[in-house]
Amino acid sequence: QVQLVESGGGSVQAGGSLRLSCVASGYPFSTNYMGWFRQAPGKGLEWVATISPSGRLTYYADSVKGRFTISRDNAKNTVYLQMNILKPEDTAMYFCAAGGSFLSLRELRPDYRGQGTQVTVSS
Repeated sequence: QVQLVESGGGSVQAGGSLRLSCVASGYPFSTNYMGWFRQAPGKGLEWVATISPSGRLTYYADSVKGRFTISRDNAKNTVYLQMNILKPEDTAMYFCAAGGSFLSLRELRPDYRGQGTQVTVSS
């Protein structure tokens, strides 16, 4: 049974930082692209970042580039999202996702997705 379990969300003031984690199980983690999506209240799902299976390649949405960093630890089946200089517009439910290609995640077509962790940024 595939599971993606996110943690690390919470409430923070603008300018603050949070680190999200996602532990995966039930599928070959180290051979899959991993990514993060988010969905703000009343808005659609948005792609945030993707990391290649080896971790050497990373990709970011323009809205988070320079502030967020995606990383992974294949030995721990875990992917991270370090979020710095948070803004109120970063408030959303954040989802961890897995897919077989960069494009599958960029186009919001993951093979697997977690239940999400809430991030709230106050001004």
